[in-house]
Amino acid sequence: MEQTSNPSANLATSNVGADFIREMLANDAVNGPYAGRVQTRFPPEPNGFLHIGHAKSIVLNFGVAAEFGGVCRLRFDDTNPETEDASFVEAICEDLAWLGFDPGEPAFASDYFGQLADWAEKLIREGLAYVDDQDAETISVNRGNFTTPGVDSPNRNRSVQENLDLFARMRAGEFTDGSKVLRAKIDMAHHNMAMRDPIMYRIRNRDHFRTADDWKIYPTYDWAHGQSDAVEGVTHSLCTLEFDSHRPLYDWFIENIGLAADRPRQTEFARLNLTHTVLSKRKLAELVGQGHVDGWDDPRMPTLRGLRARGYPPEAIRAFCEHIGVARVNGTHEIELLESFVRVHHNRFALRRMAVLNPLELVIVNWPEGLVDERLAVNNPEDELAGTRKVPFGGRLWIERGDFMVDPPRKFFRLAPGREVRLRAGYLVTCLDFETNAQGDVTRVFCEYDPATAGGQALDGRRVKATIHWVSVQHALEGTAMLYDRLFNDAVPGADGGDPLDSVNPASREVRNGVKLEPALADTQAGQVVQFERLGYFAHDLNDHLTFHRTVGLRDEWAKLQKRLPKPR
Repeated sequence: MEQTSNPSANLATSNVGADFIREMLANDAVNGPYAGRVQTRFPPEPNGFLHIGHAKSIVLNFGVAAEFGGVCRLRFDDTNPETEDASFVEAICEDLAWLGFDPGEPAFASDYFGQLADWAEKLIREGLAYVDDQDAETISVNRGNFTTPGVDSPNRNRSVQENLDLFARMRAGEFTDGSKVLRAKIDMAHHNMAMRDPIMYRIRNRDHFRTADDWKIYPTYDWAHGQSDAVEGVTHSLCTLEFDSHRPLYDWFIENIGLAADRPRQTEFARLNLTHTVLSKRKLAELVGQGHVDGWDDPRMPTLRGLRARGYPPEAIRAFCEHIGVARVNGTHEIELLESFVRVHHNRFALRRMAVLNPLELVIVNWPEGLVDERLAVNNPEDELAGTRKVPFGGRLWIERGDFMVDPPRKFFRLAPGREVRLRAGYLVTCLDFETNAQGDVTRVFCEYDPATAGGQALDGRRVKATIHWVSVQHALEGTAMLYDRLFNDAVPGADGGDPLDSVNPASREVRNGVKLEPALADTQAGQVVQFERLGYFAHDLNDHLTFHRTVGLRDEWAKLQKRLPKPR
């Protein structure tokens, strides 16, 4: 796992350091062929939803463009009509805006289908592309492997005229799916498998969500990507490391269609990997399809929609991506680091509220009958401008069941028979007795309060070791709390070569109904995150009133983890 320093408390200030990509851009601004111009792009395929891995690429591409006075464009790689849909385009634009970036008017690879086909014909005329009748399985087998050269297709030496004719008939829809492909003619013995006569076009008799039935052939990613960059004027095509082996092909296509000297330049960086997380789009789809989660926006999912529902603020996600930076080698970051950025943000900005998740009734036996005392509670001790609120306090309160023990162990300082504790913003109370049911479970505790300790301070200076939170029984609202654990038990799901989904945690979510909430929580907005005092940060559900999702706990697990790691030499 990668070790990095603790997140800065000031998430609003970017602390982006130098890295090899920024050094390259700085050098190109002086010595490169682009005359100081910087243009990047973010090119998702509209066949699913963005996840935290995409966030790293977004932050990098939009970030460096802004830093160097350039522009980053959103372009959809819509070259597969079978899996793509306009709804994904809309969702991706929404998620990008939520993350804090203006995509402007998006471009589409389908905007360039005509130009791409013209360039393909140019390669055919120059003897650099041919139509192949072999099926996909045969092509794959004949490509060879890393120790064995490939085998030339029997169609490789077709004449230019025959290839032009067949390609035109492919475009016209004369042939069935899979019966023919257009391949670049490069080198079937090349050491780089990507250069062994790669496929440029395949037949797909499917309607496209933008071009309808205009096209019967669709370009592959390798054929569409670099040329789309070139059409748009991209200077730096920043890709993740899995495209490293495709860079020679990226350059070969651009060179052989005869583009200008300032053509785009591909550079690769390490993709984002997180512990206890899977970012494969296929595996995420399986999570949804097999019912492990409730959908792509389930708060356990690493999609931006899931993180938003969970209560992750976009500012923390951006700060995390900037903090980890970009590297040339893939690594894995602990998810606790991301959670630490989330916790730092919410500690600064989240309002404090009281909620009881596992309620036990506390009765104050000497409380004046009918009296309701409104206690002043601080909204956020990190922000004086957040002010205070009034919280109703009466003779019957809900407390956490875990805050009372009949026979406590040595270091348990909360409520027990004969013990005094502080009620947050309330009074000091001493436990006199308790009540149990037929099963022996405690159902109520009885206490007396000290009227001279309003606000929780004893005038005689006596020390109380524990403070607990509460909610007035008379005024409590009832809600639901969703408590989350890791979606995957293993730190690196599938690391043993098995299916990553074998590591799915069946107890990753606990639903708590009948949660007791202080009245002020009725005013929280959809998506708003508050701190349930002593319990963690909780996000108000985007749709259901008084349902809250635990975002992160209060304990800094990242700091605890760092203490266990060996110090770097």
